[in-house]
Order: sequence, then C-alpha cells, then structure tokens
Amino acid sequence: MDYITPYIPSLSSLTSLLIPLAYLTILTSSLATFSHIYRQRKLRSKLNLTPYFPPHTPRNIYLTLLHQTDTQSDLKTVPNSVLMAALQERAVEDIQRIREIQTRKGPLNTLLQRGVVGDEIWQRLLRAEQELEAELKDVVAEANALAAGWGTTIFQSANEIVVNRVTKQKIEEVRAGLEGERKAWEEVRERSRRELEGEAPKEKKGSVSASASASASASANATVSASTSATGTAESTPEKGKPRPAAVVEGSDEDAVMVETPGVDGPVASTTETGASVGGGKKKKKGKK
Repeated sequence: MDYITPYIPSLSSLTSLLIPLAYLTILTSSLATFSHIYRQRKLRSKLNLTPYFPPHTPRNIYLTLLHQTDTQSDLKTVPNSVLMAALQERAVEDIQRIREIQTRKGPLNTLLQRGVVGDEIWQRLLRAEQELEAELKDVVAEANALAAGWGTTIFQSANEIVVNRVTKQKIEEVRAGLEGERKAWEEVRERSRRELEGEAPKEKKGSVSASASASASASANATVSASTSATGTAESTPEKGKPRPAAVVEGSDEDAVMVETPGVDGPVASTTETGASVGGGKKKKKGKK
C-alpha cells in the first residue's frame, strides 16, 4: 500500500478540481431550467392567443350531426346525404378562410417588417394557418369515409360554390344601388334641363340688347363722322371772292419757293428741290426768284 500512497490526491487538489466541476454543473442546470421555463411560457402564450378566425360553425354542426344520439336507442344514425351536405358546407368555410389568409398574409408580413404591427397578430395568423392545414386533412379523410374518392373533388366543388356566392352577392349589391343611382341620374338630368331652359331666354335678351347697343353706337359714329366731314369741308373751302394766301415752304433762301394759289378749288402745294410734296398737292416745277 505504500507504493499507492504517493498517487492518492490530497484534499487541496480535490477541492481545486471540484470547484470547476460544481461551476459547470450549476451553469448547465441553470441554462436547462431557463430554457424549460422559456419554452413553457412561449407555449402558454401561444395557447392564450386570441383565435384569428371566429368559431368554425359548420365544423361544429357536422360533428354534432356525426355524433348525435337518441335517448330511445343506443345510436341513431343521420342520413348520409345530410352528413355530406354538412361536410360540403364545412369545406366551403375552409375555402373562404384559405382565401382570406392568402389575401392578408403578404401585406401583414410587410407591415411586420416595417414595425407597424406587433408580433402577436403574426403569430395568430400562423397558428390559424396551421390549424387550417389540419382541418383540410380532416375534411379529406371524412369525405373519403362518406364516399370513396370524394376527398379529391370536395374542395373543387367548394371553390365553385364560393365563387358563385361572391358573384351573387355582387349582383345583389348592384341591384340594391340601382334605384338610388337612377334617382340621382334623374335629378341631374332634371337640373340640367332647367338650367338649359333658364339660359335660353337670357341669351335672347342679351343678343337683343347687344344688337340695339351696336346699332346705337353705329349711328352715333355715323353722326360724328358726318359732322367731322362737314366741318373739314367748310374749313377747306374758302369763301368766294377772297383769294387764298400763298403757301410758303420754309427752308434755305435758295430753296424757298413761292407758290400762288391756282384757284378756289385747286389744292395748295409747294415743292422743294427734291420734289417732295407738302400739303398733299401735286408736284410743280421748281422756280427761283
């Protein structure tokens, strides 16, 4: 035993070895506990989320019909046609929810990335999508149980029913608003007719007054022009027996020309060396004194 004694670790060496082992054990256990608590809390928060869609009424009706019991007998089966109709209505509701999720998922993801909405509504949508996938599988299984091979065509029929209902709803909305649009159009047409009938007499009166004012201004202009022409003629015609004075063209001494009046009705004119006409008279030959 003496040869084993040197290899036995001392108490101090065991203490230095146990401290890191205890630290690692405590750290690992604390991390595992935190992970477990975090997962449980996250799962609890998901379970406490408000459902994205309202309760699935057609599914509840189908399950009620499927498990309906009678007090007089142990089990009273529901006719197969009633179950198929209830399952078809359930599939129609599923198709409507699928279309709604496809419509909202893209815009909601964009809003979530921009920080406009919180993560809770996104989690609700993902949860509704997962529940809907399980619902579709259940509907296919129920359809195959009721009729062989019906599970492959039940959703096609449900989609056609949804499209037909949407079309009928739009037609009903158009028919409901048709009466109001017709009344509005009649009011607009009546108002336009009244405006047109009210503007016609005003236009006639305006045209008559405009023509009267135009004729009055034309007569006034004619009177003014006649008086002006008479005054100009009286000023331009000299009295008989009085000689008209000679017109003198100012200029240099050499270029000055005296022109005598040729007569009572003749025009007065004077020219220079260049032959330019003064006073609108005819040109005459230049004469020097």
